[in-house]
Amino acid sequence: MIDISQKQQKIITVLLENNSLASSAIYKALLVQGEDVSLVTVKRALSLMVAAEILKIFGSGRATYYTISPVGRIFAKINAREYCAIEPDRRYGLRQYNFDLLPAFPKDVFSEQEQLLLDKATAEYRRRIKDLSSIIQKKELERLIIELSWKSSKIEGNTYTLLDTEKLILENKAALGKTKEETWMILNHKEAFDFIRANKKRFKTISRENLEELHSIIVNKLGVGAGIRKKPVGVLGSIYRPLDNIHQITDALEALGKKIVQLSSPYVKSLFVLLALAYIQPFEDGNKRTARLAANAILLAYDLAPLSYRSIDEQDYREAMLTFYELNTILPFKKIFVEQYDFAARNYAVK
Repeated sequence: MIDISQKQQKIITVLLENNSLASSAIYKALLVQGEDVSLVTVKRALSLMVAAEILKIFGSGRATYYTISPVGRIFAKINAREYCAIEPDRRYGLRQYNFDLLPAFPKDVFSEQEQLLLDKATAEYRRRIKDLSSIIQKKELERLIIELSWKSSKIEGNTYTLLDTEKLILENKAALGKTKEETWMILNHKEAFDFIRANKKRFKTISRENLEELHSIIVNKLGVGAGIRKKPVGVLGSIYRPLDNIHQITDALEALGKKIVQLSSPYVKSLFVLLALAYIQPFEDGNKRTARLAANAILLAYDLAPLSYRSIDEQDYREAMLTFYELNTILPFKKIFVEQYDFAARNYAVK
């Protein structure tokens, strides 16, 4: 975990907007922003940021330039709401897949305070699930599945209400005025959660095979092609364009699986899958839904609380994800993850 200072963030912002610059150009940009700094101070800060692997340096002498490293991007402090308020074609984010991003993902990304909160939430969760009767276990499982199916679908634009979702899952009664696709999206979430819960030990590792199997459940009867996509896809409202080559997509998924093994904790693994799978976009559709279920599969595999996302604002979710696509910062989404894990651990008791 790298904590970027306020002064360092101002330099990062300049470089995010300009890609790469010489120290003199960075100095001038800071002056335009109203910063009272000297060129010597800027050069010293740049050297420290290179040493901390926040920035990368290339060239020599007067042709020396600085750019942001993947780690610098990952921990950049960005206001997702303000960034996403910029019209897409005027944004300064990356338009293409960053091949250096996922391999550079740090072993640990949580601050000491965040880790403490996660651990306390887990302790509370394990206290709550201890000695549950079978009746309560069943009700708790139903509640989680209903709320997860509803909110995960709502993030994707599904118009089922929570009460509609409850009736569909418990009584198999589709809501009036809803499309078959909306109904199947809800039901597929239930089947997918049942699948990861029944096979949770398989998801201590993430492979192309178990992701494809999970995806096939998520998009069942929705007219979405199975397996790795062979055509380009776009992201609504974003300048980012995912990989469009099946060989590169396959390589990216293999890299995802290898990286998972290196990460320090199930929390980091779960957050990584949420972000990385959505970033790669390996399937025609249903990528974010598959990512949410895969992240829950990891949490279940390590006997941790699965997320329902019930209390999340859908706009916050979309903006945090879009900011990761275009700027590669995880901070807006990491905040969401920590909050949702704490909520889940204190509100559900699902073994």
